[in-house]
Amino acid sequence: MMEEKEKPLKVPSVKKNFFISTLYEILCIITPFITAPYVSRVLGAEQIGVNSFVHSVQAYFCMFATLGTAAYGTREISRNRDNAYERSKLFWEIELLSIFTSGIAVIAWCIFIIFTVEYKIYYIILTLSIFDKMFAIGWFYSGTEQFKYTVTRNTIVKITGIILVFTFVHTSDDLIIFILINTLCNLFGALSMWIPLKKFLVKVPVKELKIWRHLKETLVYFVPTIATSVYQVLDKTLIGLITHEESQNGFYEQANKIINLIKIMSFGAISGVVGSRISYLFTQNKIDEIKQRIRKSIDFVMLMGIGSCAGMYGIAKRFIPFFFGEGYDQVISLLYILLPIVLIVGMNVIFVQLYYVPVGKRKQSSNYIIMGAVFNLIANILLIPKWKAYGAAVGSIIAEVVILIFCFVHCNGFYSVKQLLLSMYKKLFAAMIMLVYLFIIDRVLTVQNWIVLVIQVIGGALIYFVVLLIVKDRGLKILFEMKIFDRFRKKKRAES
Repeated sequence: MMEEKEKPLKVPSVKKNFFISTLYEILCIITPFITAPYVSRVLGAEQIGVNSFVHSVQAYFCMFATLGTAAYGTREISRNRDNAYERSKLFWEIELLSIFTSGIAVIAWCIFIIFTVEYKIYYIILTLSIFDKMFAIGWFYSGTEQFKYTVTRNTIVKITGIILVFTFVHTSDDLIIFILINTLCNLFGALSMWIPLKKFLVKVPVKELKIWRHLKETLVYFVPTIATSVYQVLDKTLIGLITHEESQNGFYEQANKIINLIKIMSFGAISGVVGSRISYLFTQNKIDEIKQRIRKSIDFVMLMGIGSCAGMYGIAKRFIPFFFGEGYDQVISLLYILLPIVLIVGMNVIFVQLYYVPVGKRKQSSNYIIMGAVFNLIANILLIPKWKAYGAAVGSIIAEVVILIFCFVHCNGFYSVKQLLLSMYKKLFAAMIMLVYLFIIDRVLTVQNWIVLVIQVIGGALIYFVVLLIVKDRGLKILFEMKIFDRFRKKKRAES
């Protein structure tokens, strides 16, 4: 029995997990390209703004529902994944705590709805989102590095959501249907994650479960969650409350939609996969390997982030009207302001997920996030009344810069400014050459808009990576080291 309890999991390689996660991130990138143009034209900026506002309000209750269980649970499961009994015990303790806090959140949310007049029907539907958070156990699969389960089910959910949106959302009056579809899909996705769970758990006597011992630690993780919400959620709430213009939230939402797509391409897959592995490496005291993984991760973020941001800057004037339709011109200027945040957030995510959390300094990183949130809140209050959505965008930049400065100063030699500059300068050079190409194509070609965009995107990407290849940028070397397509080459050779 003891041998069974201590039997370690068969964990896929980092390369395999990265490949699986990358496929899912590609789906996350493709999905908005399929739905956003349709939804933006059907619902319009004002209805999209309403959707953004009600979700921002409901997000506070969802954050309390989960406390910090996602990040904390991932870390604890990762540290104890080789002991079946201990990881099972941890799972039930953390999940039961999440169910308890979610129950309180549901009660508080229902009280809020009772005393709310505007948007009440939308808030009633969003009650399901709290139950989604209650039963979401993706953190367990992240901690055990079993990414294929989360990827498979999330893929099914996204595809189902796409089909339902195109089937049932046809006019601006269908916002209620749009919200219901997204909420139900997320809930069913969370519930489906329980199906394969029995493969990884063993029986644990109820009397041995100590739920409340995790409360203090989850609160430590909860503090940065609240702080982060100030500049990821509260800005949308303040835009709605201060400006009373739904379209301002609509423009801000659409600009952030593009920014989030670029974030996914830049560091969506790598932070989760490598983060889980680094938590394990810290328990083995493999410091040199950890430093190397952090450096490579930041190299990858810079490679993808600089290229994507520069590319979007060069095509934004043509891309936004083509993608969202008429009436979204303000999104272009908002995008120009927000683009640098991709690189800044990418750095912050790498530092927090790959250093501060695995090493047990979550509280320290929480303090940095709180400082950023304070700066952001002040900026929002001062700038939104006059500059509306633009003020919120500037406030977000200020917050992330403050956090990055603190993370850099206190990372104890795991990364340095010199290493960052060495990682960036060749990529910036390649991006400048790409921008010259994009601007020339934009001014020279007079064919249809979509043809120009295709030529810009394909040509720009080729120029960026060819220049990096010529200057021997180490970021490309990391891509080659991943050997993502090795299995296909080996299979082909075996068949021949």
